[in-house]
Amino acid sequence: MTRWLSDDEQRTWRSYLAATQLVEEALDRQLQREARMPHTYYMILVALSEAPERSMRMSELARRAQASQSRLSHAVARLEERGWIERSPCASDRRGNVAVLTEAGFQALAEAAPGHVEEVRRSLFDPLSPEQVRALDEICAAIRAAHEDTGPACS
Repeated sequence: MTRWLSDDEQRTWRSYLAATQLVEEALDRQLQREARMPHTYYMILVALSEAPERSMRMSELARRAQASQSRLSHAVARLEERGWIERSPCASDRRGNVAVLTEAGFQALAEAAPGHVEEVRRSLFDPLSPEQVRALDEICAAIRAAHEDTGPACS
């Protein structure tokens, strides 16, 4: 039996979809305009910048970027063309590949970060009270916890 959404749930669902789409579009527009990269590329660079030795197995990077393996591979190929990422075989499992953030990629990220952070603040945090920010954090943490899974790591 289908558990249809109540009127309150339907309104909340549609509000959530609209809000997340508006924020994502604002972030993408800002990064395209100021850094000539889509938000997806920025998130890949961030994930690598925070990883040990600025490198990560491609499967883990896909999980972090919330992208399919093929979509991530396409994005990484474009980032390789820019000289921002290099790929190499995984030392512990030759079947896998590791993406490595280059110094040029780290520099591109560092240059893009101030504008991106300002847009995140403007689009997401400025409209909210401190209490709403805390509530949003709790809500997002609960949703993420319900969907967490771990993938293989490359050491």
